[in-house]
Amino acid sequence: MGDRAVLVEVAGLDEVLALHGRLVASVPAGVIDIVPAARTVLITVDPAVLSLSRARAWVTDAAGAAPPRAAAAAAEVVLDIRYDGPDLAETAELLGASASEFARRHADATWTVAFTGFAPGFGYLVSDEWPFDVPRLDTPRTRVPAGAVGVAGQFSGAYPRETPGGWRLLGTTDAPLFDPAAENPALLAPGTRVRFRPVGAVTAAPGGAAPVPVPAPGMGRDSPFGAESSRPDRRNAPRTGGPKRTPAGAGAAKEAGAGAIRVEEPGLLATVQDLGRPGAAALGIARSGAMDRRALGAANRLVGNPEGAAAIEITLGGFRAVALAELWFAVTGGGGPLRLAGRDVDPYVAHPWPAGAELEVGWIERGARAYLALRGGVEAPTVRGSAATDILSGLGPARLAAGTVLAVGAHSTTPVPPAPDAPWGAPDGDDLEVELAPGPRADWFTADARATLFEAIWTVSGAADRVGIRLDGPALARARHGELPSEGMVPGALQVPPSGRPTILGPDAPVTGGYPVIAVVTDAARDALAQARPGSRIRFRHARPPD
Repeated sequence: MGDRAVLVEVAGLDEVLALHGRLVASVPAGVIDIVPAARTVLITVDPAVLSLSRARAWVTDAAGAAPPRAAAAAAEVVLDIRYDGPDLAETAELLGASASEFARRHADATWTVAFTGFAPGFGYLVSDEWPFDVPRLDTPRTRVPAGAVGVAGQFSGAYPRETPGGWRLLGTTDAPLFDPAAENPALLAPGTRVRFRPVGAVTAAPGGAAPVPVPAPGMGRDSPFGAESSRPDRRNAPRTGGPKRTPAGAGAAKEAGAGAIRVEEPGLLATVQDLGRPGAAALGIARSGAMDRRALGAANRLVGNPEGAAAIEITLGGFRAVALAELWFAVTGGGGPLRLAGRDVDPYVAHPWPAGAELEVGWIERGARAYLALRGGVEAPTVRGSAATDILSGLGPARLAAGTVLAVGAHSTTPVPPAPDAPWGAPDGDDLEVELAPGPRADWFTADARATLFEAIWTVSGAADRVGIRLDGPALARARHGELPSEGMVPGALQVPPSGRPTILGPDAPVTGGYPVIAVVTDAARDALAQARPGSRIRFRHARPPD
């Protein structure tokens, strides 16, 4: 699965759970994430510590090992549920049962969280006592409220936040399914046993919001969010029932103390980003973080910060802000006009920012994303140790808006360098060559399709953001036409939906998906890809094997 992960396929879910238990019991240094899914386990690694060949050897040894001894009893969660879902009566009739009988069978079953995915806190529940294979809605709803409990296939699950959705809704729970501030944020973590406790009478409310198609690039076919992927919500406001979005710098910036800026205009999209939150994919939490990590690191070095300090990622420009105290700043990444107090200044250079002066990052002319670092780093609330804004899941600070005040932290560790630490130049975001490492499902495509992937010139479509980059070009024909059960995904994976045109998953993409991955952008190439913009042309090249 690219140059930093391996995907292990087994016969079925029972084998997944057994292998996952063995792997978790013997984790070597260098393993970042272990993500179980329907028939696979995804292992991502730091290749500087653990090579892919050594990771494969570890998996082989663990698969043949005895089950872990003295395993602790699985935690059990009881969810109060009102069986009032809009699909209860119709689904029961479809499967030859009454609504009350169907609800009773659901409540009598003891469920286990097999794996998570698509959204933080969404657990796929399975039970040996649940005999039904429930068809999904033909077209998903545009809105499923937080706390809705649904079924699809052999799974049940509860939506932790409002979202589009294609599962059949049986009821509602008020349980707090995901709390990003908690030490263990997901109530339904893999391995947890779950029982549903009915509250009140079965009402089997008919009707409900009519399901309508939801266009979406990036999520898998079997997503509880719908038949395709979902475009991120463009609103600044937090979603009802989801994790609470805190304005970046709130609290620390209330008094606009020793260091702070006020956003006058955010442009198309401006968010707080650092290096993200690795190691939480098994909870459904994407890594997120800066799309161009190299530019983020350069901006931070220029002002004496650690490379991973939180900064502002500005998409396509149009950003303006005023300093509320004297600061230092640097801007790197995509190139465009850069003005301080109305005067042009250079990117890739640290500058003093006088109190009251306005900084303008104009519309980016080369590349797609600029990074504004402030000496001391942006001070913002963290989730799982990161201040990164995840625009799909709603984790992290809210996207920046006019009037947002950002506090400056005390994270600088070295003096401001007297000169830039490396030559710089605006990236070429119009014509890119991107290296691809092998994908786990290349054999799902014809030989001609695999050749076309590298021979064609692909164009970045208008559907391109932090969740995924949809490409326009020739359709990649499949050699296999069956359905692929949900499996772990990595940033840079090229998922190919039925249209045949790939989507490159971004750092905010769901951690599991159900479309086959033909190839994966190498980790080193992801920074250059971050500067692709709608209309950019991409040629793919074969990467050297990682081992």
